Amino acid sequence: MIRKTEGIVISCIRYRETSVIVKIFTRELGLKSYIINGVRKAGNKSKIGLYQPMTLLDLVVYEKEGAGLQRISEAKISNPYQHIPFDFRKTGIALFLAEGIGKSIYENYQNEWLFDWIKQSLLYLDLPDIELRHYPHAFLIQLAKFLGFGPEEVSIFLEESKTLPFSHEEIPLVSDYLHDLMEQAFTCKTKVPHVIRRKLLDYLLDFFSEQLDQNHPWKSIPVLRQIMEE
Repeated sequence: MIRKTEGIVISCIRYRETSVIVKIFTRELGLKSYIINGVRKAGNKSKIGLYQPMTLLDLVVYEKEGAGLQRISEAKISNPYQHIPFDFRKTGIALFLAEGIGKSIYENYQNEWLFDWIKQSLLYLDLPDIELRHYPHAFLIQLAKFLGFGPEEVSIFLEESKTLPFSHEEIPLVSDYLHDLMEQAFTCKTKVPHVIRRKLLDYLLDFFSEQLDQNHPWKSIPVLRQIMEE
């Protein structure tokens, strides 16, 4: 069966000499793995560019029930980014988002509301002159809500993890910051010391790992830390 759908590229890995296997979170079909043959041949660089993490695509795909690897008939970029590929901070954040989503959803997982929110989050990230310091925190907080384990109250959020990296004196400041992030999301402009932002990000990463029962380290974090310290 041939289906049309929107998609967000989550990951792309090499397969044999000239092919790749791409994980794409599609709006109507959920998270799918597609094999793209011959895309790494000389002269096909434009095609491999379609499958960079967090690229927004319009797709025509072959949907075969029970098949592990599916195939793509047509793919084109639906919303060309103006800033993400050319701003190393935004590129690093996009890679972090891809890793976070990849850790959070499983093959065939389908959620149109989550898809739409991720798409809008990426389009917001691509805007010029936005505040980036709070973006990873806000993304994780909102993603947790969509996945069903994000607390609605600050006090409960700070009680959900086994680890609490904040001192007694820092708790009031962290609580206010977390409240603003939960209320304002990406538009948050709260001024807090760098150490508080870093500790809260560490806390959110531990929170996600515990909720998802995953012990694998976040590969994008070293780059993200460097970006956040700029």
